[in-house]
Parts: sequence; C-alpha cells; structure tokens
Amino acid sequence: MIVKWTLDGLIDAGFTGFVRFSELPTAQVPTDPGMYVVIRVAETDPEFLQQSPAGWFKGKDPSVPVSTLEAAWVPGSSVVYLGKANGGATGRRGLRKRLDEYRRHGADEPVGHWGGRYIWQLADSEKLVVGWKPTAATNARTLERQMIAEFSSDHAERPFANLTG
Repeated sequence: MIVKWTLDGLIDAGFTGFVRFSELPTAQVPTDPGMYVVIRVAETDPEFLQQSPAGWFKGKDPSVPVSTLEAAWVPGSSVVYLGKANGGATGRRGLRKRLDEYRRHGADEPVGHWGGRYIWQLADSEKLVVGWKPTAATNARTLERQMIAEFSSDHAERPFANLTG
C-alpha cells in the first residue's frame, strides 16, 4: 500500500471520517476492525504541554517530558499516529469501540488506551482529526505494521505518537 501522507492521500487510500475526537460519539464510526489515523491539520510548529490531560491508567501518569515529545516530533508530517482496531475475541471491539476508548483516555478517564498517548500533550490536541478504514477482510495489525513501515521509510522515523511499530 503506497500512501501519500496528506489528508487527500489518506482519502485516496480509503480512509474516511476525519472528525475531531469530540465529534466521535455522534460520528458514524464503523464497528468493523480496521486502521485509524490521527492528523494534526495545523501547519504551525507544535507546542507541547508539560502535563498530559489524559487519564492515568493502572496508576501510571501518561505525561512524558517535553524534551521527549520534541525528539519524537516528525517535522513536515501531519500524521501523528497510526493505530489499529481488531475485532477482539467476540468480534465486537472494532473501530467504534477502540476510538471511543482513545477519546475517553484523552478526556481524563482511566481507560486502557496507552498507545498514542503523546497526542494529548499537543497544546492543540482538541483540533486533531481522526480518520478510519475498515479492514474486515484484512488483519488490522498487519496493515498497521505495513503503514508504519511505509511511513518510517518515507520519513526516517515512526509517526510522532507511535512508540513501537
């Protein structure tokens, strides 16, 4: 899958939605497994918060030092995170459930969405948008790995908030 790492390129690659996290509860997010992408639409340099507003999970503070965030930042990229949503054991987890957990984690709830937590320390995190791509016929984890590898090849590093990949 060759992706152009812009909003238009992601749309061409089959991603839809592109709503702010605050809009997710009323958005028509599919229940299928799939991939999702978080985009920072601002073209200015990012500002980082000292303290993450995200919820603590299992007693762990989601905050990291600003120097860590600065080192992870990928200049010139609007893509800040690539994630996956598998169906889970019952097949009912999917994109809607996973993105709701991500949103709730950023809203200071103690929810288990530790991956991608760096985005909440962006001072303009409320303006981030998330798009999704159902992958009912494809393993979401395989696609996630492929996309992170492709991004890394194009940018010489993973997306900002992808700590593994």
